[in-house]
Amino acid sequence: MSSHREAPSISKDPVADNTDLYAFVDPVDSSKVTILSNFIPLEEPAGGPNFFEFGDDVLYEIMIDNNGDGVENVTYQFRFKTTVENPNTFLYNTGPITSLTSPSWNVRQTYSIWKVLGPRRTGERTLIASDLASPPVNIGPRSTPGYAALADAAVHSLSGARKVFAGQRDEGFFVDLGSIFDLGGLRPFNPAHLIPLPAMPGKDDTKGYNVHTIALQVPKTDLTAGGYAGTDSADPRSSIGIWSSASRQKALVRSGIGHGASNPEVQAGPWVQVSRLGNPLINEVIIPLGKKDYWNSTHPKDDAQFASYYTNPELQHLIALLYGAAFPSLSAFVSPSPGASPVAPRVDLAAILLTGIPLGLIPALGPFNNFTGPVQADYLRLNVGFPPVGASPFGLLGGDFAGFPNGRRVFDDTVAIELRAVAGATLPLVAPLLGISFTADPAAGVVDDGVTANEAPYLTSFPYLAHPHSGYEHGHD
Repeated sequence: MSSHREAPSISKDPVADNTDLYAFVDPVDSSKVTILSNFIPLEEPAGGPNFFEFGDDVLYEIMIDNNGDGVENVTYQFRFKTTVENPNTFLYNTGPITSLTSPSWNVRQTYSIWKVLGPRRTGERTLIASDLASPPVNIGPRSTPGYAALADAAVHSLSGARKVFAGQRDEGFFVDLGSIFDLGGLRPFNPAHLIPLPAMPGKDDTKGYNVHTIALQVPKTDLTAGGYAGTDSADPRSSIGIWSSASRQKALVRSGIGHGASNPEVQAGPWVQVSRLGNPLINEVIIPLGKKDYWNSTHPKDDAQFASYYTNPELQHLIALLYGAAFPSLSAFVSPSPGASPVAPRVDLAAILLTGIPLGLIPALGPFNNFTGPVQADYLRLNVGFPPVGASPFGLLGGDFAGFPNGRRVFDDTVAIELRAVAGATLPLVAPLLGISFTADPAAGVVDDGVTANEAPYLTSFPYLAHPHSGYEHGHD
C-alpha cells in the first residue's frame, strides 16, 4: 500500500500511521491547492463500540518546503480533543445523530489548527482556528441518518476563503495487496503464464475500509516562496515540496486509563516524529525492512542517505526475476552478469522521487518540470503553475502534467505508475544522459496490479474523498 502498516513500529500505532498524502491544484478553484493527509489504515467500518478516531496525544502536521532545502517553510499543525458526554453508557451514541450538536452523540472530537512559518518546532506559530467539530463516524442508517449532510456540515470555512475538514472518509487508495505481497504474483499480469497461477482480475483489498483524513484547501500564495501566485509553470517558485507526519511526545506517564479517568495519562517532553509520508509507496517497497522505522523518524533534508535504494531498487530485480521473459531489456540492465551491479544507476527514479525534474532536462517531456533543487528529499513535488485540466489516472506517464508525480490526485493510479517506472518505462528518457542505450520492454507499459479505480466515486469538490462506508452495511473485495 502507499504507506499502510509499512514499518514494524508504526504498524503497532495506527492512530499515528500516515497512510496516504495527496496534493493538487484544486479543479474547482485553480487559485488554490488542496492537500489531503490520511491516517489510521484499514478501518473496519463496524468498529464499535469504540469507533476509530484521531489520537488526542498525537501531533499531526502538514509541511511545505518552498526553497528546496528539505526543511519546512510552512507547517500546519492539528491537535484533537475527545469529549465523552456521558461516561455511564457503553454507547458511542444514545440515539440518532442528526446534527453536529445532537445531544445523543456521546463521543465527540474537536480540533485546533496552528500555522508555523519557519522550522516547525521553533518558527512563528499562529493559531488559525480552535474547537472545530470533526463529524461522527458513519455507523449506520439509525445512528447516522443522512450521513452526507453531517459530513458536509464539518467542512469548515476559514478566513481568506480557506477550508478545512478532519474526519472519517472512504479509503480512496486502491491496490491488490494480496497479489503484491504474495511474491508479486500480479493476477492479471501473467504473460505466457510465467508464474504457475491463473490469470484473473485484480482484487481491491482496501475496498470497504475507511481512513481518517485531514483536508486543507488554501491559496497557492500561502505555500509558495514570497507568496508567489504560481501562474507560470516555468518559474522556479511554482514548484513546492509537501509531506506530512505524526509525532508523539517523548514521555508518557500512565496515571489513569481511558476517557474520563480521574487521573488521565500525561504526555511530557519534546515531540518525536514517529511517521512521515511524501511520495507514495516509498517506505512500503523502496526502503528495506531494517531501515523503515529509522526512515519514519528522519527528515527530508537527510534523505540523500537513502538514495541508493531509489537508484537501485530491489523491486526492479524482483520484476526481472519473476517476469524475466517479459522484460528482456530490464533483465539485461539489472543483471548484466551474475552478482553484478546494474548497468547504471536509476537516475530517472531519483529525479522523479528525490529532486523533481528540471525544465528542459528531458526534451521528450516538453515544458514539464517540478524541480525543487539539488537537495535529495522525499516529498510530493507540486508545480502549481500547471492548470488542473488533465484527467489521465496515469499522470505524467499518460501525458497529463497535472497528475503524479506532479503532486498526486485522489484518482491517480500510483501503483501502476510506479510499477511501470521501476520496470523501465521511464529509463529511456534518461538513457542518453547516462551514455547508454535502453529500449523499454513493451510489458513495462502495461504491468499492473489489475485494480484501476476506487470502488466508490470520488466527490467532485472538497474534500474529494468519498463519504465513509457505514458499519451497518459494507463489503470487502
